[in-house]
Amino acid sequence: MTGWTADRIPDQHGRIAVVTGSNSGLGLVTATELARHGAHVVLAVRNTAAGAAAARRIGGDVEVRELDLASLDSVRAFATKLAADHPAIDLLVNNAGVVLLGPRRTSADGFELQLATNMLGHFALTGLLLGKLAAARESRVVSLSSITHKNAHLDFDDLMFERDYQASTAYGRSKLATTIFGVELDRRLRAAGSPIVSVLAHPGLTRTNLTPRAWEHRGRFGQAIARLGLLATQSVEQGALPQLRAATEPGVRGGQFFGPSRLWETRGRVTEARLSREAADPAVGKRLWAAAEELTGASYL
Repeated sequence: MTGWTADRIPDQHGRIAVVTGSNSGLGLVTATELARHGAHVVLAVRNTAAGAAAARRIGGDVEVRELDLASLDSVRAFATKLAADHPAIDLLVNNAGVVLLGPRRTSADGFELQLATNMLGHFALTGLLLGKLAAARESRVVSLSSITHKNAHLDFDDLMFERDYQASTAYGRSKLATTIFGVELDRRLRAAGSPIVSVLAHPGLTRTNLTPRAWEHRGRFGQAIARLGLLATQSVEQGALPQLRAATEPGVRGGQFFGPSRLWETRGRVTEARLSREAADPAVGKRLWAAAEELTGASYL
C-alpha cells in the first residue's frame, strides 16, 4: 500500500493559493502540485528573480510577489497589494523558513532571525489576510512544523534568545512557536465560529536547500556534514506530501497535524503526526499569541 500521493489532490481550478518560500524546496514542490491541479498560485518569495525562474519551471497559472517574512514592513506591503488584487484567498501555506546554524542574527525589526522568519512573519501575514480567507468558501491555513518542535521549549523571559545563544536550539524554538501558532489559530477560529480551517504538517527529515545553507558557515567541515545529512533524508517530493495533504484533502479538520509515518516521523508515507505536550498546551498558546501580537502589532481573533 503506497499511501497518500499528490495524484489524490482534487481539482483546484478556481482556487487562489498563496505559498510562502515557494521558489525552492518544499515550497516549490507544493506550488508545482497546486498549479498542476489547476490552482492560481501566488509565489510569495524574498528573491523575485528566483521566484520568476521557479514560475517558468512550474508553468500553469502562477504569479510572483515579493515577500520578506523577516521584515514586517514587507509583510504589510505584500498583504495590502495581494488583498487589493484578490477578493478572496482559498489557501495560505506558511511554508517559508530558515535554518541558521551560525552566529545569532536579527531581522529588520530586531527579532532573532529564525523566530522572525519562521513564526512572527507568518503570524502577521495570516492576520492581515484573514479577511480574504474568510471571504472564500472553504479556506485553509497550513503551518509548517518540524519534528524538532518535540524537543524544544519556549523561554518567555528570553524569546529572542539574547542569553547563551545556540543556533540549533533557536531553530527548534522557532518551529515550536510555529506549531503552537497553528494549534492556537485553530482554537481561536473555532471559538469565533469562523469557516477557516487551520491545519499543520511537517516533512520529517527531507533533502532541501536549507541543509547545505545551514552549515555553510563551517567551511569544508560544514560541506561534509551537509552531504551526510543529504544521505539520511527523504526526497523533497516525499517530504512535501504532508503539507499537500493538509492543504487539499477533503474533510480535513481544524487542528489536524500530518507528517511521515516511519522511524519516529522522519520518513515514509503520510499519517497523522503527534504534537508535543507544550505545543498542545492552551495556556502556552494563549501566552505566545499575546507575545506575538505585542511584537508584531498584528491583533486578530
